[in-house]
Amino acid sequence: MHSESGRRFRTVDLLLLGFLALASGIALVRIGERPLAAWALVAYGLIALLVLLLTARPASGPVGRVVREIYPLLLVVPIYSSLDLLNGIGQIRVHDDLVRHWERLLFGAEVSRVWWQQHGSRFWSVVFHASYFSYYIIIPLPLAWFALTGDLVSLRRSVLIIFSTFLVCYVCFLLFPVAGPYYEFARPATWFINNGPARLVYAVLSTGSSYGAAFPSSHVAATVAAAVAGWLGSRKLGIILTIPTILLTIGVVYCQMHYAVDALAGVAVGGFMAWGFRRGEDGRTVGR
Repeated sequence: MHSESGRRFRTVDLLLLGFLALASGIALVRIGERPLAAWALVAYGLIALLVLLLTARPASGPVGRVVREIYPLLLVVPIYSSLDLLNGIGQIRVHDDLVRHWERLLFGAEVSRVWWQQHGSRFWSVVFHASYFSYYIIIPLPLAWFALTGDLVSLRRSVLIIFSTFLVCYVCFLLFPVAGPYYEFARPATWFINNGPARLVYAVLSTGSSYGAAFPSSHVAATVAAAVAGWLGSRKLGIILTIPTILLTIGVVYCQMHYAVDALAGVAVGGFMAWGFRRGEDGRTVGR
């Protein structure tokens, strides 16, 4: 999309601006009860300004072009952090009772509570906690792969798929907050989490977890989106990402980080967004 001034907006830019507008409206509604939402408004204004600056003229140089392509994903962390400001840092009413009810209807039990207790294993604790942490490798891997191979279409498509998946999850967190097992249940037994990967996961969550951000699991959704985006651009990359994606999807439930319903919803969101944006800007979908 081109404006009269020659500014070029891509789909991902418009999605980001649309989310900022929606989140700003929510902030204005909630600011009376949650004054910290004002800081979120400031952040959203600065991000919108950044979008306008980046779209003002074509990027120059290889580094500038890569930054122009991936910048939305660089904003995921500050946007995610802002959700706590809008949700009152744990003060908002959550819908865990309803989600847990869904889980009992689907599975006959609260899987995330009983699975590790009934089938506890130090080995699988290590594997699944490590898989949970592999999220921080899986998400940027397609971007690095396509940037290094010079596949701009696949890079652009991957950013669009992954970032739009994050935004859908963030809207759900704002409109239908769910705390999740990490907040609702007591920690698993010491023997179960007394290993390196588990300690690493809990250290990260203690500093970067957002209350009300459990349904759908953005961990699962973004990982599925990244894996499918990898498949669309490179079959080889897709094969590499398949097993860790499956392990992560199982691990978030086994390690009592998400309800099983959260994980299923995450798979649905990530898969749907990948299907919806499976074509690059030139229409290419065939992987290599």
